[in-house]
Parts: sequence; C-alpha cells; structure tokens
Amino acid sequence: MKVYVSADMEGVTGLVDAEDVQPGGRDYERGRVMMTEDVNAAVRGAFAGGASSVLVNDAHGPMRNLLPDQLDPRVTLIKGRPKPMGMIEGLTPGYDAVVCVGFHARAGVLGVLSHSFMGHEIEDIWLDDRVVGEIGLLQATAAAYGVPVAALTGDDSACAEMTEWDSSVTVVPVKFAKDRFAAQLVPVAEARAAIEAGVEAAVRTPRTTPTVSRSAHRLAVRWQNASVASHLPAIPGVTRTDDRTVLVEAPMPDLYRLFNLFLRVATAITSNPPYC
Repeated sequence: MKVYVSADMEGVTGLVDAEDVQPGGRDYERGRVMMTEDVNAAVRGAFAGGASSVLVNDAHGPMRNLLPDQLDPRVTLIKGRPKPMGMIEGLTPGYDAVVCVGFHARAGVLGVLSHSFMGHEIEDIWLDDRVVGEIGLLQATAAAYGVPVAALTGDDSACAEMTEWDSSVTVVPVKFAKDRFAAQLVPVAEARAAIEAGVEAAVRTPRTTPTVSRSAHRLAVRWQNASVASHLPAIPGVTRTDDRTVLVEAPMPDLYRLFNLFLRVATAITSNPPYC
C-alpha cells in the first residue's frame, strides 16, 4: 500500500500564530520541529496500518519547513518550490491513500490561521459554484486521480471542513479555534498519539476508490487585488467576470495545476505576507 502525505503547517499541534509558521518568525524554528513530529506521528500510523511506502510533500509556504534529519527515515520527502502541483506534488493514481497533516480552514472561516493559499490576496474560491479552500481542492484533485483522502489533522474548523467534503475521512483535531490566532490546545503527547492512532485506523479501513472523471470543472477565484485579476486573462481559457474575479474551466487535475500557475503570477505581482 502506497500512502501520500501532504504536510501543511497552520494546523500543526501547538501552533497558533504567524510567528510560529513564517520563516523569520520568532517561533518558526520551533514550529518546524512541531511540524516534523506531527508528520512522524502520521507516518508511524501509516506504516502500522499497512503502508509499504510513504511519500511526504512539504506543502507549506516556502515548502522547505520539514527537517529531513529528524524525519522518519522510512519516508521519501519532496521539499522546495516551485512545484507544478504545489501541495499535491508527486501524487499519482498509483497511490492508495492521501493523508493531510497540519491543515487549516478556508478563507472567511473562523479557524486557526485560516486562509486560502494566499492569505492577503485570495478572498474566495468556488469550485463548480461551491465555495472551497485548500482542503476541498485537494480532495477533488485526489479523487480525479482515483485516490481517496483517508485522514486529516488540524484544528476543529479544518476537520469540520474536511467532513463537509467527504464524511468518510478520519479527522484528528489537535486544537480548537478560539479565534484566528488563538486556540485551546490538545496536549502535545495526546495529540501525537491521536494522529498516529487515527492514521493507522484510516489506512486500514477499506475505502471506495473514487471514480476518475475527465469532465470539466469551473473554478472561480476572487482576488483582493484587481491587478492580479487583470493579468490572469493572458492565460488561454481564463476570463475575468469583474474587476477582481477570474473564471476558468478544465478537468481535474489539470485545473489544480492551472490554479498553481495563478498563484505564481499573483506572487510575482504582489509582495504581501500571507497573514493579516
């Protein structure tokens, strides 16, 4: 059994503030250790549940947060950017399950460090007219590969968002949002044990393989910055529906790759940090 792990940082055990998750933040180096240990707990669970191999993709920010020398030696790590598929780089139809570690809720939801990909720049995203964030886009793209999401860890808002997209996914809350930069924390040892046990049970559970479809999906993105929206129609197939909203149609996973191109254009145009 091949397991794919996408590792974000905002939903990691004990982390609540930009200082915990942004390079240069006063607690970022400690945050990297916490992230690595949450991933290690998930990896232990995956192997205990029957995984024969585990690929981990560092999916947060600069995508070079995980500490390779402290990571479980049984895993293969993808680190750094840019990556054409961003948070799901390396995922293929050959995998049996996806595990999401350290995820957060979408923009507009009261969750710990909630945002959608670019905290200052993206106001909302819709997939087939349904509001979506990082969790929903990942789930839809994994399904297009025929790979089910088995487990997700993060705060209670992220867990609720995952359940809305797929109620069969095992969710492990490691903190409970009090506000965007405050949470009631699950004790570290308890959280790590829950991650390990939850992932083990999730990968052991037989799951229905999603039906692979090449039908087109609609993706609309509303930006805070009209300048971003004005540049994106230079990409074939992209149209602007108002000053700040762009629309494109394509099948998954092509649509996810195209959206990652949007992010690179937006990054080139803007220089805002990812949180308020």
